[in-house]
Amino acid sequence: MPIIQVDSLKKYYKVVQKEPGLLGSFKSLFARKYKEVRAVDDISFKIQEGELIGFIGPNGAGKTTTLKCLSGLLYPTAGKVNVLESMPSERKNKFLKQIALVMGQKNQLWWDLPAMETFILNKEIYEIEDKIFNDTINKLINLLEMKNLINIPVRRLSLGERMKAEFIAAIIHSPKVIFLDEPTIGLDVVMQKKIREFIREYNKQYNATIILTSHYMDDVKELCKRIIIIDKGKIIYDGLLTDVVKKYADHKTISVIFDKYVDPKELEKIGKVKTIQLPRVVFLVKREQVNLAAAELLQNFPIADLNIEEPEIEDVIREVFTGEDVA
Repeated sequence: MPIIQVDSLKKYYKVVQKEPGLLGSFKSLFARKYKEVRAVDDISFKIQEGELIGFIGPNGAGKTTTLKCLSGLLYPTAGKVNVLESMPSERKNKFLKQIALVMGQKNQLWWDLPAMETFILNKEIYEIEDKIFNDTINKLINLLEMKNLINIPVRRLSLGERMKAEFIAAIIHSPKVIFLDEPTIGLDVVMQKKIREFIREYNKQYNATIILTSHYMDDVKELCKRIIIIDKGKIIYDGLLTDVVKKYADHKTISVIFDKYVDPKELEKIGKVKTIQLPRVVFLVKREQVNLAAAELLQNFPIADLNIEEPEIEDVIREVFTGEDVA
């Protein structure tokens, strides 16, 4: 049985529409007009235990609204949601003790106190036994390299260090299901990598089911085999990341550096030239023609270096949303 099952989930809002200016404000006091916003519009999917899913889409697509419905923060307008054999909106203690919601722009740590104080508070909230708490906190601290930081006031920690402490506070009760909403937002490249490594290791060690939303495609590319793409409240793709690349990107990139001058007109015979800044040239070549094009380059041109690469995931996802050619 799936650990998460969503059937025809809908979440609609009514938003007041007001004419501009003082007159518009006055009119709205007596005759309000409403517009229906379909944040989530009839979506369905299933997630098995231990899966690490990328849940992606543009701003306003419905990602965060969906996660809030799954975690019980919002009550659906229609449809059924089942997480851990519970209805999230009922917010029963048994359910809440098995999930965690981590939002990159929200925090639960006390600003002027060490992070350890929040960990101890959460221990009491979740009724965690002393031995289990000590074992868990030690594992998490080691995984996140926080041993020398948990007793320092939160306000003195860097953004990345605070984010790691937020993770510990959120999963101190060893949840079976974790919802991660932009967990690496605002972090530098090094810290993003460390957070990704932690998510991957936690998923592996605890067989936790994780749904990840992120605007950083590196997060999705490095962590998720399966992705769900949502746009305007509707799911437009649910499947393997590798399959969406194959479906929407029918070419590969050949990047070449020449060790001698080459006539640009001769290069057009190889494939579509994406960029040319001699001695470096980048070609876009159909997948089935890549080996032939590479062989021709190596045999007939003075090559110093040659690389064959997949198109950028960002370009592929843009193709899914807009229909624009990634080339």
